Amino acid sequence: MMQNVHLAPETDEDDLYSGYNDYNPICDIEELENDAAFQQAVRTSYGRRPPITAKIPSTAVTRPIATGYGSKTSLASSVGRPMTGAIQDGVTRPMTAVRAAGFTKAALRGSAFDPLGQSRGPAPPLEVKKKDSPEEKIKQLEKEVNELVEESCIANSCGDLKLALEKAKDAGRKERVLVRQREQATTPENINLDLTYSVLFNLASQYSVNEMYAEALNTYQVIVKNKMFSNAGILKTNMGNIYLKQRNYSKAIKFYRMALDQVPSVNKQMRIKIMQNIGVTFIQAGQYSDAINSYEHIMSMAPNLKAGYNLTVCYFAVGDQEKMKKAFQKLIAVPLEIDEDKYISPSDDPHTNLVTEAIKNDHLRQMERERKAMAEKYIMTSAKLIAPVIETSFAAGYDWCVEVVKASQYVELANDLEINKAVTYLRQRDYNQAVEILKMLEKKDSRVKSAAATNLSALYYMGKDFAQASSYADIAVNSDRYNPAALTNKGNTVFANGDYEKAAEFYKEALRNDSSCTEALYNVGLTYEKMNRLDEALDCFLKLHAILRNSAEVLYQIANIYELMENLSEAIEWLMQVVSVVPTNPQVLAKLGELYDREGDKSQAFQYYYESYRYFPCNIEVVEWLGAYYIDTQFWEKAIQYFERASLIQPTQVKWQLMVASCFRRSGNYQKALGTYKDTHRKFPENVECLRFLVRLCTDLGLKDAQEYARKLKRLEKVKEIREQVSHMGLQLLSANFQNRIKSGRDGSGGSRGKREGSASSDSGQNCSASSKGERLSAKLRTLPGTNEPYESSSNKEIDASYVDPLGPQIERPKTAAKKKIDEDDFADEELGDDLLPE
Repeated sequence: MMQNVHLAPETDEDDLYSGYNDYNPICDIEELENDAAFQQAVRTSYGRRPPITAKIPSTAVTRPIATGYGSKTSLASSVGRPMTGAIQDGVTRPMTAVRAAGFTKAALRGSAFDPLGQSRGPAPPLEVKKKDSPEEKIKQLEKEVNELVEESCIANSCGDLKLALEKAKDAGRKERVLVRQREQATTPENINLDLTYSVLFNLASQYSVNEMYAEALNTYQVIVKNKMFSNAGILKTNMGNIYLKQRNYSKAIKFYRMALDQVPSVNKQMRIKIMQNIGVTFIQAGQYSDAINSYEHIMSMAPNLKAGYNLTVCYFAVGDQEKMKKAFQKLIAVPLEIDEDKYISPSDDPHTNLVTEAIKNDHLRQMERERKAMAEKYIMTSAKLIAPVIETSFAAGYDWCVEVVKASQYVELANDLEINKAVTYLRQRDYNQAVEILKMLEKKDSRVKSAAATNLSALYYMGKDFAQASSYADIAVNSDRYNPAALTNKGNTVFANGDYEKAAEFYKEALRNDSSCTEALYNVGLTYEKMNRLDEALDCFLKLHAILRNSAEVLYQIANIYELMENLSEAIEWLMQVVSVVPTNPQVLAKLGELYDREGDKSQAFQYYYESYRYFPCNIEVVEWLGAYYIDTQFWEKAIQYFERASLIQPTQVKWQLMVASCFRRSGNYQKALGTYKDTHRKFPENVECLRFLVRLCTDLGLKDAQEYARKLKRLEKVKEIREQVSHMGLQLLSANFQNRIKSGRDGSGGSRGKREGSASSDSGQNCSASSKGERLSAKLRTLPGTNEPYESSSNKEIDASYVDPLGPQIERPKTAAKKKIDEDDFADEELGDDLLPE
């Protein structure tokens, strides 16, 4: 054993670690088999117990072993370094750690001192996790579900509702796969409930916006019934909204109240919103008393503008005048919570001014403006609603509302109420009262003055008093140069005077101030049309069509311009769009029939003319066209009903009754034709054509009345000839007198005799001319050939008269005049946009 004992080298006394490498050989377990004392101890009964020493690492310095006899000294045969804490030579050795700091047996064999283990090199790289592990698959799938939910929300915000629903469904499917994988890999308690809730909630929301209400309700039920989701009961509000859209008011109120029970009392804002929903549901269901209870509670707890307005409407519905006044006062008293003073710079400090300018148009300021505009809208609407019923007259009601508004924070709305009062007088056609109120408002500030002058200008323009209209338009423009309605009215007055260039400038200025002023853009197009600048007019109306997609007036003007440009196919296409907007307008249908007729498509023309006649059977041009169409197709019986309608529309026009009689005669019904001619003769006894037909028919039928009608015809023809002669002679006399006066003015008094001679000679010449013309007319009547007669001439030689069939063998179809604009009754704002009164 001693051969393994190594003595520590002598070192300096200052070496703190001296002797630490010295160890007792008894700690060397390799030599325990040769230690007799140790082997003897193992053989004893105590030695049969399991050893209490642990396995000692090979790099550590061994430690003395306790024998269990109460002494921790080494064995008798052991020599070497004393144990730690032992007393040697009267000196106690200090306690140290089990291992020395960096000292091992290898240090004695020449290894370098390396306490930090730098000689071992860098640490090995971390092990790469396998991608196909269950944990990695779950994390990746969870990430995909989150991305799908986000994409669904983004698509919804962009308006692509279909794509949003598809993404929500994909997220739901993948989330279910994720739950199954997580249950297989770990315990069910580790399921991500927040992710499940977000997926289901998003899916229900997308179902709702896509109007798939049954699916949305089922999905909401899944969330609400799951007790693991905290605060899911608030979603019953969404379910109530769906039932409200389905007009199932009882269930909507039920779910709203259930949601109200789920909301804690500390969340007052949410409770107020749910109660507002309950009030709206009661209003739509017609239960105004219940709605009043809800809104009264809201106004007592947390008053707001919407609740105050709805409360006023409910009291108006039940007809309680006093409660209407109180509700209106509560609405006025709702605080706006807007500080206007912070937007006014109090000093000349440049820094403060810059800050004020920066916040004048920021997002907060825009929100405040929207809130103020909403409050003004509610107050104005409520005042207009209750003013006619809260007092004995609407004027007294408006006065009460004006007084209440003047005493509130909305003082500037009083003038607007006065303007509404004037507009109400206009609707009641009490123009004097309206003008009086508007003239009184001229003395107010510039904004009110401009609005009043604009209305006065429109009033005088509609009354065709263009001078007054122009004067008040100037006042309106001078008061507010940026008022588009005032500029438009000024352009209207200039347009009425024919100065189209200047009118176009006013309309353009109105558009520069307000690009959404559709009246100005419409009038610019009409002005260009008047100036025959059709391309520019077409551009204006196409721009207006992009703003007003379903405006029949704009569509018709585009069709009209294409017609003026001789592009009939485009005109027909745009008129078809007009018909899709106003399918029962007879003027548009007649215009379509006219265009098809001009293109030669008579079947289509007949279809639209017939539709126009169906909706308005009093348009004489349409009736005439349809009658002529049936004559061309030789359907005489069909033509008769249209000419009879024309005779009712224009009873003083003989031609319609003659056409009816002619249709009877051409269809072979001579008795009906004779009766119609006789009725026409009784109404129009001086009509030559009717007498000619009577003579001819009576002669062919062998009636005795033929001679009488022949005598009347001759007498009427003679009277007609005499009248023509007299009228012709009168014209010649007037011409001669005019020439003689000119001559007498040139020749002086000496020319009077020549004048008289010239007059006598001219008179004699006129008599000769008239007599010769009368003879020629008589001869013409006697020798008029019968080529246009529908049947053979009569053999009775005593009748010295002839006639011409008003229809003739081939009737030329009457052409309707091309209307430039639709009838004013249909499109009142067609020319100059008179409807300029502000709401």
